[in-house]
Amino acid sequence: MGIRFGDCVLDSETRQLFVGGREVHLQPKAFQFLELLLQNRPKALAKDVLHERLWPGTFVSDGTLTSLLAEVREAVGDSAREPRFVRTVHRFGYAFCGQAQEVREAPAAEGQKLACWLLRGMRRYALPSGETILGRDRGAAVFLDDASVSRRHARIVVTDAGATLEDLGSKNGTRIGEKRIESAEPIADGDQIRIGSVALTLRIYPMPDSTLTTAGERD
Repeated sequence: MGIRFGDCVLDSETRQLFVGGREVHLQPKAFQFLELLLQNRPKALAKDVLHERLWPGTFVSDGTLTSLLAEVREAVGDSAREPRFVRTVHRFGYAFCGQAQEVREAPAAEGQKLACWLLRGMRRYALPSGETILGRDRGAAVFLDDASVSRRHARIVVTDAGATLEDLGSKNGTRIGEKRIESAEPIADGDQIRIGSVALTLRIYPMPDSTLTTAGERD
């Protein structure tokens, strides 16, 4: 089981962090620090709680915790001035503040390829690497002839790291499950997507020559 946030995936089972499809090394305590924040999101964790979880029964200065935070922020491309993922709760502790989603498939390492499809009943639409526009415009890569769909309704961007879905200012909205989205959001294998009133299912498979493994198919 992994957790995707932005273009990052943290896999607790393999103890790996992927950023943009490439594995990024974190020292064990920094990995655990990020993992704790993600597992407890959006709850803020007090410094004393983090100390007890990371260094049980051992006195460690707050400066060591600050060093772990700096390592995590550098690894995931975060900023202390404008945090996207980890915010500082002054005189208390830290909290994960970004959008995150659990994913069942392991992330693709650099060089591995994914085959992505949208299913609508018996029909399926291939999603190549890069940007795919969904809409009622006949020039859209995924043409959806439905009155609830805008001409350029949404777009899906596929990379080796996975896929994201973004609404393009549509009238009737774009949803992942029951959640209406505004900005680009990560999507995973088995997600139910709604473009206006059109229901679609995302499927992501490793290419035949890939060594990618999965945690199992969704029901």
